[in-house]
Amino acid sequence: MVRMSNVTPVVIAALIVELVPAAAFGFAADRVAHAVGRLRLAVRMMLPALCVVPYVVVALSQQAFQWRWFALYAALPVVMAWLLEQAAVADPEQRGNWRDALILLTLGLAVDLRWFDSAWPAGLRGLGNLLLVDAGLYGFLGIRRLSGTGFDFHLHWSDWKTGLRELAFFAPAVLVLGLILGFIHPHANTPAAGKAALTWVGIFVFVAVPEELFFRAWVQNFLERRAGRQAALVIAAVLFGLSHFNKRSAHFNWRYVLLATIAGIFYGRAWRERRRVPASAITHTWVDWLWSLWF
Repeated sequence: MVRMSNVTPVVIAALIVELVPAAAFGFAADRVAHAVGRLRLAVRMMLPALCVVPYVVVALSQQAFQWRWFALYAALPVVMAWLLEQAAVADPEQRGNWRDALILLTLGLAVDLRWFDSAWPAGLRGLGNLLLVDAGLYGFLGIRRLSGTGFDFHLHWSDWKTGLRELAFFAPAVLVLGLILGFIHPHANTPAAGKAALTWVGIFVFVAVPEELFFRAWVQNFLERRAGRQAALVIAAVLFGLSHFNKRSAHFNWRYVLLATIAGIFYGRAWRERRRVPASAITHTWVDWLWSLWF
């Protein structure tokens, strides 16, 4: 989980700005995509360069501005939009194009290997990850118009039903295996209700939704069209597991990879039932929340 420290009023303002695109697509994806599609091509391609603004504001406020990072955050979203504009023409059936794969690989490695973390002041790398989410949302939902993602912030009862059901299926397996492997260590903890609730919301917004957007709405979604439902579920879960190889360890953390892969199966099942990111994000959030409090 990415925890932010060194928070100032400027950082809070930048965070709010970064959350606007996610909120717009989450609550009104079709209308936003339609509005993007009506823009002139040049404007449509250059608009995501605005992703650089939060970096500029935060970096200047903390005397950490560097032109190379300015160039990256201004250019990368534009390149992504340009490639996805081409992919939309070359692959109207949305079966997945090499451009889609290149962008997903770049985004995944940038986050997992922390390529861009040094751009941000200490404790604020989460802002950088959110910028990549914004660029991805604009590209895949606004330009590519990728269908079947299920990125929607209108939570339904079925999302809770599906998400909690998959949690119930997953919990016994992970508890037994986690204890056998020595990966989890139960401990007593009685958190204040307010703090526990805020932790749940924080995990949902800043961890579960971005990861489920990437691995389920984009990766598993594309894979289903190429490899079928079952193969896509397994491949996406394995990729999700491998993305945890360097978490909580200086070396390859095979225990984390194994358990995360198993978790990915259940998250993927939750997403694909109705193709809803909120459903898999609910399962994901409860797993991380319970782990953070009592394991």
